[in-house]
Amino acid sequence: MKLTESALRNPAAVAVAVALVMLFGLLALAGLPVQLFPDIDRPQLSIQTNWRAASPQEMESEIVEPIESVMQGLPGMEEMTSDIGAGFGVVNLTFAVGTDMEAALVEVLARMNRLPPLPRDADRPVVQTGNNDANASLTYFFVQKLPGTGGDILDYRQFIEDRVVSRIEAVEGVAGVEINGGAGEEVAITMHVDRAAALGVAIPDVAALAARATDASAGALENGRREYLLRFAGRYDPQALGDLILAWRDGRPVRLGDIATIEVRRPEQRFYAYQNGNPAIGLRILRENGANVLATLDAVKQVVEEVRESELRERGLDIRQSFDASVFINRAIGLLSGSLTVGVLLAVGCLWWFLRDARATLLIASAIPISLLATFIVLDLGGRSLNVISLAGLAFAVGMVMDAAVVVAENVLRLREAGLPAHRAALEGTRQVAGALFASTLTTIAVFLPVTFMEDVEGQLFADLALTISIAVAVSLLVAVTVLPVSAGRWLRPGGAAASTGGGWPRLTAWAMRVTDGRRRQLAWIGGLVLLPAALAIALLPRIDYLPPVKRAAVDAFFNFPPGMSPAAVNREYAPILLERMAPYMRGEKQPQLSNWYLSLWPGGGTIGARVVEPERIGELERIMREEIVVGLPDTRAFASEGELFGGFGGSARAIAIHLQHSDGDALLRAAERGRQRLTERFPGANVQAWPQGDGAAPELRVQPDDRRLAEAGWQRPELATVVRTLGDGQWLGEYFDGERRLPIILRGDRGDAIERLTAAPLATPRAGTVSLGALATVDTVLAPNQLRRVDRRRTVTLTVDPPADLSLEEALEIVERDVVPALREALPADAAVRVAGSADRLSGVVRSMGGNFAMALLVLFMLMAAMFRSLKDSAFVMATLPLALLGGVLGLRALDLAAGQTLDLLSMIGFVMLLGMVINNAILLIAQARDGQAQGLALDDAIRQALDQRMRPIMIAALTGVVGALPMAVNPGPGAVIYRGLAAVTVGGVALSLLFTVVLVPALLRLAASLRSAHAASRAAPLPHVDAVEGAP
Repeated sequence: MKLTESALRNPAAVAVAVALVMLFGLLALAGLPVQLFPDIDRPQLSIQTNWRAASPQEMESEIVEPIESVMQGLPGMEEMTSDIGAGFGVVNLTFAVGTDMEAALVEVLARMNRLPPLPRDADRPVVQTGNNDANASLTYFFVQKLPGTGGDILDYRQFIEDRVVSRIEAVEGVAGVEINGGAGEEVAITMHVDRAAALGVAIPDVAALAARATDASAGALENGRREYLLRFAGRYDPQALGDLILAWRDGRPVRLGDIATIEVRRPEQRFYAYQNGNPAIGLRILRENGANVLATLDAVKQVVEEVRESELRERGLDIRQSFDASVFINRAIGLLSGSLTVGVLLAVGCLWWFLRDARATLLIASAIPISLLATFIVLDLGGRSLNVISLAGLAFAVGMVMDAAVVVAENVLRLREAGLPAHRAALEGTRQVAGALFASTLTTIAVFLPVTFMEDVEGQLFADLALTISIAVAVSLLVAVTVLPVSAGRWLRPGGAAASTGGGWPRLTAWAMRVTDGRRRQLAWIGGLVLLPAALAIALLPRIDYLPPVKRAAVDAFFNFPPGMSPAAVNREYAPILLERMAPYMRGEKQPQLSNWYLSLWPGGGTIGARVVEPERIGELERIMREEIVVGLPDTRAFASEGELFGGFGGSARAIAIHLQHSDGDALLRAAERGRQRLTERFPGANVQAWPQGDGAAPELRVQPDDRRLAEAGWQRPELATVVRTLGDGQWLGEYFDGERRLPIILRGDRGDAIERLTAAPLATPRAGTVSLGALATVDTVLAPNQLRRVDRRRTVTLTVDPPADLSLEEALEIVERDVVPALREALPADAAVRVAGSADRLSGVVRSMGGNFAMALLVLFMLMAAMFRSLKDSAFVMATLPLALLGGVLGLRALDLAAGQTLDLLSMIGFVMLLGMVINNAILLIAQARDGQAQGLALDDAIRQALDQRMRPIMIAALTGVVGALPMAVNPGPGAVIYRGLAAVTVGGVALSLLFTVVLVPALLRLAASLRSAHAASRAAPLPHVDAVEGAP
């Protein structure tokens, strides 16, 4: 090889190249961003809308449905879902994999301009990329009001926004901070309805006059050489709003201040938060894509500590972290680093056990640091991060990167033993195996190409694994054909233990040739090692799952409170109970002691998140949360479980969704309740939810206008709507901008909360004098949904279930399709739709994708080997060794399942793809060496015997170093090991079983093919039997 010749001619250049790789590799390692998982670009956009005081039905008809209408038919859009509540709506757009999301965003923004006019007091819709998932969160903090501090925590909201949030947002790597808990201030005009009616001031007139008090620009006027801007200052300051003249009575003005109280204040609190038992305001800190999570977290913590000491303590406040991603990142990376280190030591130890030569061992093992550090350089240049997936790839690569070096070193030593000079032995020894090594390396990389180019979320998640292994293996080939030949000629001495070919290797060769002698034996071995493993692998394939259940050492509890319950009532009735139950665990009076916990409450629901001082006791906390903390709450549904990293906060990567769709909302809710009961029966202890809730109807005061009486009073429906809004949550009049903040101006009545006072409210009208609201309309109490959901523009109720941990997703889907879906169809009208989605869609998509990738990998392997061997037959022989490896992988998974409960999840599926490129290397080396022997004039049996003599030892060394290098990840019980444990079990089992029988299978295939060819040639060469002519024949 020219590359080897160049290296041998210039060893100094090789040494300098190695030194540079080591140097820049270390620099790249220091500069790589560290995070838990790779960055994931989700093909999703969301449109968020807000309209204060609007009912879900108004949000649907006036805002959400128009948005859906203009978004219909977006190129590449696969699904459109809308979740609607009182005053808000979110439209989520999911696109097909491979969609150009920049073009999709531009198209969505363009279509938003085609929306019909929205209600005047509705906020402008906001378009966001992604789906605002938990992976965008860097960490969570809560600012607490400590015991003894006066006032309310919301009194400090503006201070927190100005002095805390601004400091955190300035940290490099922080994309923004979301404040949860309390809204900003507003200009509140509280109208005294009785006084206004007595003075004959109508509420619609007040709203119209106050809303029209705005500034106006009138261009410019020229006066000589000067130009003056002309501006009408018509807007009132909050302090001057009371001077607004509404009417004249008896020659005297009636001002707004005469009938209303005007103040800047906070609106009614609708969200309550507590941390460690203290009232708090939550801060969700978002990270920039590609930011170094650990470095950014350290910087944020430093800023928070400074703010705590300089700003918060003196005001009786404190700030504490809730979710600290660095804890899990450091733990997971530490675990992987430990596994990688142990794997390296085991692989090098295994290598030394075979070689019994320190120089040879160090020389071959040098491929590990060179290959890994070169991989860091490529990762850094490619803008990748250091995460548990890329680290897992490096850990698996430890054993693989020595394969080529082992083969080259063995061959060089063999030639030195034969008497060749060092330089000639290095050159010739590398040349003899270079083709086979190139083929095996190319096939190893080729099987990863389909995984690398998977564009869906799962492909992005695990592409780093394929990328790191591919880079490391490719670099290891360069090391084997450059660095090792240069060093071998100087360091390796003939006659050492490393060059020994004695011991049991000749006996192994003799045994393999003896047991494959004869066609019957050959057929028996081929049938037993090809057909039988293929059948057993299919029969023993474990149950299929989606993603491994990676726990995050925290317990989350979720509550569904009675529908229609006010936020203040929720806080008043439930918060004291939960705070009292959690307090002993926080103080350490009960075990396990909590490190921190939080409680969040909102209309209709709430959540608790808790962590323990001793992470290994998280299972105890989960049991206590279920059996003590969330039980016995009146009219409440609650569920608690340990959170999952892949599922984010409040979700699970294994959740199954069932969409029920029909125009009859009542029929949907009845069917959903039946489905919820059936799911609870079939999955005892599982978290079963319905959105919207089956009992989610809230009491509603429905004001139905009497058009005749309205006309007699001189009003129409819009005027009465203004009255109802004013007497309710308030009529939006506009905004006041003080140069720094925008404050909404809200007009409210002072009629209180009593229904009787609402209907009896006196109203001044243009024609009928003063009449009550009840005289102009009927007020009825009805039940109306407080939540709405739409999927692809149809009213929908979605049932979700998180299957128990001991049940695979595949098994859970079978139960749903068999026992739940038919019951739902029976409970719904005939034209209703029932569709299983969620993880079901993702699992089926992953199975299809991985099946296609597996088939593509097989095809690529076959074509590459056919090109390199120039023989379809030899390519087929190599492929025939794969069923044995697949059976080994299945048996490895089965063994792990018995020990730790392992399913065939996505990462394990990738393990089978990876296994293809690992195990065929052995067959490639043996067949290539046998064909090379035949080319040199040896008979087939002699060529096979020579191949076994010369290649079985390096094959055994390479395979066993790969097995022991991956073994720590298969058996490590630490946190986060579940991510890659199945993958390790597949590779260890597959390589080990393939190694045991390849020594028999390859000779059997080669000898049987030669025997059949000889028999066929003999039959064609045999002369035709002589037949005497029949007398009389023509």
